[in-house]
Amino acid sequence: MIVFWTLAGLATALAGWLVLTAARQGLTTVPASSDTASAELAELDRLKGRGLLDDDAYASARAEAGRRLLADAGPEPVIQVGGRDRTIVMSALVVTAAVALGLYFVFGAPGLPDQTYERRIDEWTASPETLDAAQMAAVLTRAVKRDPGNHTALTMLGAARFQAEDPIGAASAFRRALEIRPDDAQSWSRLGESLVRANDGTVGSDAEAAFVQAVRRDPDQLGARFFLGQAALARGDQALAQEMWGPLIAVLDPADPRRAGLAAQLAAAG
Repeated sequence: MIVFWTLAGLATALAGWLVLTAARQGLTTVPASSDTASAELAELDRLKGRGLLDDDAYASARAEAGRRLLADAGPEPVIQVGGRDRTIVMSALVVTAAVALGLYFVFGAPGLPDQTYERRIDEWTASPETLDAAQMAAVLTRAVKRDPGNHTALTMLGAARFQAEDPIGAASAFRRALEIRPDDAQSWSRLGESLVRANDGTVGSDAEAAFVQAVRRDPDQLGARFFLGQAALARGDQALAQEMWGPLIAVLDPADPRRAGLAAQLAAAG
């Protein structure tokens, strides 16, 4: 790792030197032809002073020289990068690289090899109470690889992936869990929820089928009932929506705003 940072610092310094060199070479100056025209004007003045040119010849020659001077004039001189500017920039680059390396030596671990992903999972496994959803999903993925028939691990993996905003991965885990225990109503409901989230909140046919399986096995799967009622209202099937939401409304506290919201939707559909 230290070799990488050393090479990066050298590359930075080399890039700065190349930029300064290119900038210096690319600057323009007043063309040499302008100097020639200026010398010609001075020579005309000298000849006039010695009496070798009369007034008409002097005026005509000077006008011609002035015309060439204006025609040959190039762009205005550009301020050039001097040696001091180059020294300042190069010194700043060197200091920056040195500070970066110094911070790495102080706060980093130059002699420590990069930790592999599997080693990080080992550390996460040792302290599961501190993990976020994505880290927990990684730990459970390893557990499932070691024991593919563990139904509990698969349902936990599905829940972790769902919390980690990976609905497709969650649905895959719940499907595998249902292959082991097809009568698990909760996994059917969680599978449907994962498919709904993967479909941007829309209850598609696959999700609706999963919710139907959940309610068939356990009528108290209230989450599945909610989504089935939602899908029924979207189709204009008020009777089915009432059948699905009736038990859900009944268990909600009268002061719960969700109860009033569901009842209002049913009334509006009617």
